[in-house]
Amino acid sequence: MPLVNFSNLDFTQIKESIKEYVKTNSNFTDYDFDGSNLSAIIDILAYNTYINSYNANMVSNEVFLDSATLRENVVALARNIGFVPRSRKASSTKVTFNVDVSSASSPPSTLTLKRGLVATTLRTFGNINYTFTIPDDITVPVVNNVALFDDIEIYEGTPLKAEFVVNSSDTQQKFIINNSNIDTSLIRVDVFDTKTSSTKNNFYLKSDLFDVDSNSNIFFVQETADEQYELIFGDGVFGKKLENSNFIVVNYITTNGSEANNVSQFSFAGRLIDNSGTVVTSDISGLSVSDVTSGGQEIESISSIKKFAPRIYSAQNRAVTAADYEAIVPRIYAEAESVVAYGGETLDPPRFGEVFLSIKPTNGSFVPSTIKNNIIEDLKKYSVASIRVNILDLKFLYIEYQSSVYYNSNLVGGPEAVKSSVSDNITKYANSAELNKF
Repeated sequence: MPLVNFSNLDFTQIKESIKEYVKTNSNFTDYDFDGSNLSAIIDILAYNTYINSYNANMVSNEVFLDSATLRENVVALARNIGFVPRSRKASSTKVTFNVDVSSASSPPSTLTLKRGLVATTLRTFGNINYTFTIPDDITVPVVNNVALFDDIEIYEGTPLKAEFVVNSSDTQQKFIINNSNIDTSLIRVDVFDTKTSSTKNNFYLKSDLFDVDSNSNIFFVQETADEQYELIFGDGVFGKKLENSNFIVVNYITTNGSEANNVSQFSFAGRLIDNSGTVVTSDISGLSVSDVTSGGQEIESISSIKKFAPRIYSAQNRAVTAADYEAIVPRIYAEAESVVAYGGETLDPPRFGEVFLSIKPTNGSFVPSTIKNNIIEDLKKYSVASIRVNILDLKFLYIEYQSSVYYNSNLVGGPEAVKSSVSDNITKYANSAELNKF
């Protein structure tokens, strides 16, 4: 009699299958399988079979995007179809301040706010300090002895630096930033001829191969293990190829993501230099804020990668169908929690050549007009022919709930504990991605 096939990972059933098989052998007719030493041997065989079956099942699951559970495997499978998961996004806002240089013996003609740390803040709840930075130097003219830094966009995060030396003899060399929680959109790369050289070339982040030739100063980013990121440079055909001994300086920030949203009070902590190289530290006004910080996001979740990777692949970087727009909008507007799109031909009367979008932002109820215009402008790079994009404000359906809870008083601390637990879980569900979708 052959060993009974089993199709589950239950240890008890595996053991019973082995036991029934051994009982069919006449040499073991008089054995007590529950009390004899043979029982221990069967346990070992069952455990071994159980572990091997579990491992085989996990390995099989991890090679498919739909069933994989480990982030590294999901990211690797998505990479095979050209999908790069969104990194953590830094919360940001715009600030304005001015510097009075009338007290200087020789008033400068320009002032430069150096990239890196610009402002700090203290949140009243939790007493958490946040630092805000800028990724690039900002230079403004001095007019009537005043330098005005107007609507400077600052990003929450800690500025850090990584350095690499290109070794062309090492064919396996990788440029990996050994930090997580990075906002990849704020990575800035400078490449020097050598470590002692003062001449540098700025390299720019690209996500596609449009307008790229052999002399383009570009780099690509891909996620690796432990939510770290690898920089990939050109090969001399698509993008400029780095040469031996080139010195790479990478400036980036690690951010707290959504935790730094809704901050509104700042103190200046930046570094100002005039056109003669002198550091300016006095007569700096307070920072006025256009709005509270917003836009902070966590790294793209595994479920989101599984959902959007196939859609982005099917869209092939072009927007033709409504489903294409639904897939592309979250890539260019990270704060979109949910997107719905439909073609104008479905309306009565029909409006051919138009597509209509409605976007639910993660923070707030509506997408501001300026952001709508930016989204429409960005979508033009993907739209085919002369399709006109319209973004409509969404309509909310609010739900009021009433609940009756029955509980065993012997198993809980009291009615207040039950009330608090029920309320917390309902609130958690109300804020979940499952409920806040179109």
